[in-house]
Amino acid sequence: MTDTVLWTAKDALVVTGGRTSENWSGTGVSIDSRTVQRGDLFVALQGPNFDGHDFLAAAYDKGAAATMVQRAPGGRLAELPHLLVDDTLGALWRLGAAARARSQAKVAAITGSAGKTSTKEALRHCLAKQAETAANVGSLNNHWGVPLSLARMKPEVTYGVFELGMNNPGEILELARLVRPHVAVITNVEVAHIGNFKSIVEIADAKAEVFQAMEPGGQVVLNREHPLFHHLRAKAMEAGIETVVGFGSHAEAEVRLVSYTPDAEGSRIKVALFGRPLSYRLPIQGRHVALNSLAVLAATELLGGDARQAAAALKTLAPLKGRGARHRINGYDGEFLLIDDSYNANPASMRAAFEVLAQSRPAARGRRIAVLGDMLELGTSAERLHAGLAADLAAAADRVYCCGPLMATLFAALPEDKRAVHAPDSSALSPLLTSDIRAGDVVLVKGSLGSRMAHVVEALMALGHPLSRAVNGE
Repeated sequence: MTDTVLWTAKDALVVTGGRTSENWSGTGVSIDSRTVQRGDLFVALQGPNFDGHDFLAAAYDKGAAATMVQRAPGGRLAELPHLLVDDTLGALWRLGAAARARSQAKVAAITGSAGKTSTKEALRHCLAKQAETAANVGSLNNHWGVPLSLARMKPEVTYGVFELGMNNPGEILELARLVRPHVAVITNVEVAHIGNFKSIVEIADAKAEVFQAMEPGGQVVLNREHPLFHHLRAKAMEAGIETVVGFGSHAEAEVRLVSYTPDAEGSRIKVALFGRPLSYRLPIQGRHVALNSLAVLAATELLGGDARQAAAALKTLAPLKGRGARHRINGYDGEFLLIDDSYNANPASMRAAFEVLAQSRPAARGRRIAVLGDMLELGTSAERLHAGLAADLAAAADRVYCCGPLMATLFAALPEDKRAVHAPDSSALSPLLTSDIRAGDVVLVKGSLGSRMAHVVEALMALGHPLSRAVNGE
């Protein structure tokens, strides 16, 4: 990952309390043998369905400098550099904690029910234009990903940006104690993972656990438009946080959205940043994206960066795969636009995606088509929350394709003229959809990761001729 030595055998031995076979030095850290880079320390984690110890040979073959194991390797592998520890996950946490302790970086933690990965990437993108910045790769935001991301952080970085995810109470607190942020951003609080909570207030309280683990003088950025803003602000104050910055169009927001104007290539934004006027472009549509860009500017300023430089950097921000990336595909009938929002979904992010679809402009004969998979982890409220999307969806889409048992309730709640097909799963849906696509269509694909809507995206991409292209540099 880097030419900088992150861990020597001596340092790792002191941090983990393990035993090492010989001297070695690692320039990266990996937990996946398929993506090991030369010089990495490969950590052999054990999960419910895999054991990293089974892939030690593959890691060495790819150039791993050493492996961290909780069972001594046998055979020829016993002669290769390794660090024997009592528990590889616990040792990875100790590496992450040590990397954080030796760093002088200003650190931001980002959490929320939707948009946290995109916001983390946007903040990383902006700060990296100003100084060396560390961040989670992709969505490595859980009890494996966060310590791994910290363990990969070079000592000399100026900024750290770490996304914290959770499914249950207590998880954010545990991760935040590892990250020890100077600035915490909560993008929003919605009914994602409501199956594990009694109410949205409980979800808010779980997000607010980050406040309990902040560095002295910590500062918080909250969505001023959210109904639970005052609740979250009170939680921050209870934790001793004195600075709470609101973002949004609310008149009292310190970072206030003055105007949002979508166009064919993205959107134009005007804000009042702590009372100072600022205008910039985003190459991505969606008011929810514009709002989260305000959180990025606020966090940049609180971390000591240059918010005006950050605003300028946002014009080169590319949407992430599965999170609103746009592709113009030259199908056999002509060009259509695919909006790939297939990575995840909850009711709030669904409505935000519908708004983007409604603002799109199909070409002649084209239609606005929504292709939706189940929203998961919604507990006993799942069917009600799916059906509750019907009015917003009907206002945005001309034609709706759905798959999954929960989406059957939404499909049934739609006006008959909006219904195209409901299928049991994404594999069954894909051929029914692709046969209907025509030139000028705008096709939105969205669903929870477990609904496998990426299969639908792949089927649509496969319709393309060689001239097909991504929009906004994707």
